[in-house]
Amino acid sequence: MASTASKLSTVSTSGREIVLSRVFDAPRELVWRAFTDPERLAIWWGPMGFRTRTHRMEVKPGGAWRYVMVGPDGREYQNRITYLEVEEPERLRYKHGGEQDTEPVNFEVLVTFDRDGGARDRTRVTMRSLFPSRDALELVVREYGALEGGKQTFERLAGHLGEAAAAGPLDRPFVMTRVFRAPRARVWDAWTQREHLARWMGPKGTTMARSSLELRPGGLFHYGMQSPDGKLTWGRWVFREIVPAERLVVVVSFSDEHAGITRHPFAADWPLETLSTMTFAEHAGIGRGTTVVLNWTPLNATEAERRAFATSHAGMAQGWSGTMQQLEAYLAAAGDGAGR
Repeated sequence: MASTASKLSTVSTSGREIVLSRVFDAPRELVWRAFTDPERLAIWWGPMGFRTRTHRMEVKPGGAWRYVMVGPDGREYQNRITYLEVEEPERLRYKHGGEQDTEPVNFEVLVTFDRDGGARDRTRVTMRSLFPSRDALELVVREYGALEGGKQTFERLAGHLGEAAAAGPLDRPFVMTRVFRAPRARVWDAWTQREHLARWMGPKGTTMARSSLELRPGGLFHYGMQSPDGKLTWGRWVFREIVPAERLVVVVSFSDEHAGITRHPFAADWPLETLSTMTFAEHAGIGRGTTVVLNWTPLNATEAERRAFATSHAGMAQGWSGTMQQLEAYLAAAGDGAGR
């Protein structure tokens, strides 16, 4: 089994070159398809929160991939890739840029796909981007967040490859991505400090009437949400993983006033516990700010509970959209007073 460290992305610069590398738990042929199938690329290509629309794609020497990347702030980035070498499933070499209506960056990329340690089910992908000058490299790092964006892109690829091997639609996570125009440390504080959470957390029209928070692995955030009619609904988070300003993993459940676990008050088949993972990253685009990705799944759930969760994504999206809008307004109003 590959070590955890080997599965993390590494990125470095040397002279005119950026080198990005990672081991993926997937056979080389599957990873190759992820790089050459436009439907798969639409799922993972680009940093956190970005979407990709393909206009045309011909993966052959002299062929081109013309696509638009749309950032989570709505900005569109026109791109063109021209393939120079295509050796399935081992090697891709292409030129990025080269047209007037594309982003003003030009570089050449070599992507290699190697069986990690000879294993058929693990693939090391190494992406070498060579720029015409050191200044051109520094431009994409400074203006486009290329180093952080590369790591985020490979993280999304790892997630896509994992989902490709998942059991089925009942295991599809609920995922929401938002960009906040605030420094990452300030956004982190808004998610992890009781006085901030009380100002934005919860559905529109509710207020956090009571709460307590102990920010440590195994610690508890216990809160009571009050609706306009005065009714209190209790909830709790149990902190499972805390990586400051990067990652927060919590076990979420409905609760009572004594912090016990209870069923959803209006949906008997809702999972008794769910697992929520929030990641915080620099927005790898011109707009800057902080990209927050929420990944939410049932935990230790029955088939009926998994089905209830899977069929509620639309309602969850509506509810979380309102909550995220409240956070956006709070961060904007708080300004420098909300954190660092």
